[in-house]
Amino acid sequence: MTVFYLPRALDAQAGEATAQPSGLRVGFTVGRALGGAVDRNRMKRRLREAVRMSLPASGVAADVVINPKKSLLKIEFAEVLGEVRRAFGVVEKKLSPSSGGSTDGK
Repeated sequence: MTVFYLPRALDAQAGEATAQPSGLRVGFTVGRALGGAVDRNRMKRRLREAVRMSLPASGVAADVVINPKKSLLKIEFAEVLGEVRRAFGVVEKKLSPSSGGSTDGK
């Protein structure tokens, strides 16, 4: 699977006072090329459950998009869970302020 992420920034339009966004928002892209509706829905169900079981509790604010491969249907769920956990670990490491990584895109 391929995982894309983008840090979320404060939305300070029109002078509104908004709280610092926290947590990950996760979405999936499962196109027609990956199979019929039954296969695509099964992929999304497996991914949703893996995300639910491994969502980090840290305050890293980012949007994450997971783009699965067709092999997601054939591998064991434990492998899917491991891949999702590893992806979230990388996102957290890259975006956490303590890692020294820049989150402002510069």
